[in-house]
Amino acid sequence: MRAFGFLSFGHYGRGAGVGGVDARQMLHDAIDIAVGADEIGVNNASYRVHHFATQSASPMPLLAAAAARTRRIEVGTGVIDMRYENPLYLAEEAAALDYIADGRIALGISRGSPEPADRGWEAFGYTGSTDPRGADIARIKFERFLRAIRGEKLATAGADAGYGGAIPGAGLRVEPHSPTLIDRIWWGAGSRETAESTGRMGLNLMSSTLLTEATGQSLGDLQAEQIQRFRDAYAAAGHTGRPRVSVSRSVFPIVTGEDRYLFGMRPGEGADQIGIIDGMRSTFGRTYAGEPDQLIEQLRADAAVMSADTMMLTIPSQMGVDLNLRILQNFAEHVAPALGWKPNTEGPVQGDLVEADPGAATDAPARAEG
Repeated sequence: MRAFGFLSFGHYGRGAGVGGVDARQMLHDAIDIAVGADEIGVNNASYRVHHFATQSASPMPLLAAAAARTRRIEVGTGVIDMRYENPLYLAEEAAALDYIADGRIALGISRGSPEPADRGWEAFGYTGSTDPRGADIARIKFERFLRAIRGEKLATAGADAGYGGAIPGAGLRVEPHSPTLIDRIWWGAGSRETAESTGRMGLNLMSSTLLTEATGQSLGDLQAEQIQRFRDAYAAAGHTGRPRVSVSRSVFPIVTGEDRYLFGMRPGEGADQIGIIDGMRSTFGRTYAGEPDQLIEQLRADAAVMSADTMMLTIPSQMGVDLNLRILQNFAEHVAPALGWKPNTEGPVQGDLVEADPGAATDAPARAEG
């Protein structure tokens, strides 16, 4: 681990004093937390994306606002649900965001997790899926999104194209086009097999907050194997670079008596949990809460945390700006340095160097430099 960020679920209720903060306050708090985290030296500010739910949804306005008010911190998502997206419009938005942020983005995308709505993507107008989870259309749309951000010409200029300066019949790419945007795209992987496919695509890996496997191993050990499979597949596909890897953990340093009152755990809460998601037995991560020395020891023993370049702290965003910044400050001051953390003042985060396997396939998609 050399970097840490926060992952906000963006929960809100029906209004302050009734069900917690309302949507307006949640969004303003999200921006203010990013600004404060940037000043602390935190490396990444990311937000969950869910639809038909009282939590963060359309991410681009929030990310653009956070990027415009910060200087060094990455802004990103964990994750955009591709089932609900128009791939070319998302490519336009992502490139515009990349320019607004001067490259400080970490855009996590995936099929998405279970949502409240039954086949909710169809309500958005995206039909044709034969998979009850929508994985088929998510993959098809993501492949088109990648083609767009790589600058492929996906439309043809019409006979009256002179208005836009194009030559009739010429191919057109999505604009704006950011040549290095591909280096800042992450795929959210919930299994070891998905991590391997992410490596083959030459993307960054965002390991999910859970794995759809339950083998008796800890989440950290399962994810460490997932990360290694990702790096092996990246090299075997012929890619050479520094692909990024992140994992998420719930971590609450206890520094004061108030911290202990708020975050002290009850018996049984400090262990991984097994549950069912999408009909599959899955391993959910534990909560880490304790004094700094205890947390340092526990996190050093978490194989995935130490193998990833970035750890994302899931934060209770609905509890307000001050409390969340205190959690981040406590972690930055008392825990992160002992794990290898370098604050954002030391420059952009890089992943571990992965060199192409000498026997790799030669038809891997071209990687953008930068």
